Amino acid sequence: MYYSKDKINFNKKSACLILAIMAVLFIFSVCYCGCEKEQSSNNVLEGILKAGEITVCTRNNAHCYYLYRGQAMGFEYELAKAFADYLGVKLKVRIAEKWEGMIPALMKGTGSFIAASMTIMPKRMKWVSFSNEYMPIQQYIIVHRNNKSIRCLEDLAGKTVHIRAGTSYEERLKSLKNKGINLEIKLYDDLPTEKLIRQVSEGKIEITAADSNIALLNQRYYPQAVLSCQISEQEFLGWAVNRNARNLLYRINCFFKIIKENGKFNEIYNKYYANIDTFDFVDLRAYHRRLKSRLPKYKEIIMQAADYHGFDWRLIAAQIYQESHFNPNAQSYARAKGLMQLTPSTARSLGVKDILNPEQNINAGVKHLKDLYNHFKKAKGLNRLFITLAAYNVGQGHIFDAQNIAREMNLDPYKWSSLSTTLSLLTYRTHYKKATYGYCRGTEPLEYINKIMIYYDILKRQGIEYNNTYDESNQKKIVVKERGRINFPK
Repeated sequence: MYYSKDKINFNKKSACLILAIMAVLFIFSVCYCGCEKEQSSNNVLEGILKAGEITVCTRNNAHCYYLYRGQAMGFEYELAKAFADYLGVKLKVRIAEKWEGMIPALMKGTGSFIAASMTIMPKRMKWVSFSNEYMPIQQYIIVHRNNKSIRCLEDLAGKTVHIRAGTSYEERLKSLKNKGINLEIKLYDDLPTEKLIRQVSEGKIEITAADSNIALLNQRYYPQAVLSCQISEQEFLGWAVNRNARNLLYRINCFFKIIKENGKFNEIYNKYYANIDTFDFVDLRAYHRRLKSRLPKYKEIIMQAADYHGFDWRLIAAQIYQESHFNPNAQSYARAKGLMQLTPSTARSLGVKDILNPEQNINAGVKHLKDLYNHFKKAKGLNRLFITLAAYNVGQGHIFDAQNIAREMNLDPYKWSSLSTTLSLLTYRTHYKKATYGYCRGTEPLEYINKIMIYYDILKRQGIEYNNTYDESNQKKIVVKERGRINFPK
């Protein structure tokens, strides 16, 4: 068949035009898809800001989230609350019934992000995007204190390790098994790690595994369970978001950078994890033992006195233990006496007739604590409580001196972080020679408060009832069952 040159040229021009149109359409479609993905990414954060609320998906346990006396607490919860405040929105908490249900729930859009002490793992990164790491951890084998047979990885041969299914522990133990360590792995469907640690402490199982932060925190409550050998290199915890929520992820990373620079992260971290390895086994065992043998004798008196003055009775019990180990006849080198270690002058000023009488001593001691608490009204929250306890320990005058030094150093005199520094300076002549009340054993209040708060934390744990929902805008609907009656100091 014959075609003219004009016809051939026309067909070539048509083909080129068609190809050009197709190329433009292809480029447009690519750009449109890209914009659609970017728009979807933006919509996650925009939706949160527009709704004025953000939902965190987490777990109901001692290191993530729990309710104590109707108040939401937990390391992950407080970080999430700080993030919501940073965004200027309210926080809603969604509790995943099962650990392995968190990522599917996030992918379905039932939560905005996961904050649950989750290890950053390549396997999980197939489904979600992780924030920058905010805490280093390592995995450890946990055994009973009397178990001397597990000292290194090779000692796991022939042993059974009990762990929750779907965790990073499972992946690591399987890796060890593939490398030739003939261990058995007993998997449990969503049994919390802390419960397995408790079973080790009680001798019900021989071995479990846990991240270092969880293991050390639970040693307070179960001192018979100890860290044996580590089974992983250093790993990191991160928050997880839907993979298309890039803008939200960016804001999370900015948030962590800011709170690590301004000290907010350390403040929250220290509230839950500071001094977790301070106490040795003897200290903790003695405390747990005396909670059963000695505390019941004075518990009713403590509860009544604490109730009258508006304190949590567990806080007062923790302070009494630090003062006297629940010994009503205790006496210090400074002639302080009784359960709350009252000095003779303080006892007289409070009308105490018999300083060794438990009821009189406790009532007077709590009254003295409340008087100090009322004096430091300009301090807020835990700052006020810590300053009050420090004043009880070393005297109100030394606190005044420490506050004056804080002012000279341009520090806030009503923050404990300031006074914990300036009190220590009062041990040096260059500072105490100019102080109104002179020399002070300024490091003692720090240890005093640290120990009280650990004792208090252990007692609090006995009063916790976990709850599955928490909405800050709807607190009144929450019902928490627990044995205490008194609110934390306001």
